[in-house]
Amino acid sequence: MIALACDHGGFKLKEEMKAHLESRGILFRDFGCFSEDACDYAVIAKKVAVSVAAGEYEKGLLFCGTGIGMSIAANKVRGVRAACCSDHFSAKYTRLHNDANILCLGGRVVGPGLACELVDTFLDTAFEGGRHQHRIDLITQIETEQIEGGHSK
Repeated sequence: MIALACDHGGFKLKEEMKAHLESRGILFRDFGCFSEDACDYAVIAKKVAVSVAAGEYEKGLLFCGTGIGMSIAANKVRGVRAACCSDHFSAKYTRLHNDANILCLGGRVVGPGLACELVDTFLDTAFEGGRHQHRIDLITQIETEQIEGGHSK
């Protein structure tokens, strides 16, 4: 199951993606927002990021004006690897090599047709593991050091 959410700048694109996910038979939970009324992306990104990091949802999709704000906010949650993508190569390789678990898209940057393709690529691409797992472990180590107040050597 997929978690998804948006701010006002990503509302229209989120609605398009909901229809696309439904057409593919992919289950999802919509964490909001539910209109184009102004709202704070950090609050909404946190809801999806925490639920994905906790393992309640396999992956997340976040939408704002550029995708950048949602990405920055989501990446503050330990265990989240959110990637803002606007091209196929990045959407594919953020899964293959980075094991990204949240895709962030900009409603003012990416049109619905491309967004559908990027979402499909992101959801359908598996993490390669192998030599890339070591790098994911290093990212996790950085998170742990930050929480514990330690320093890298």
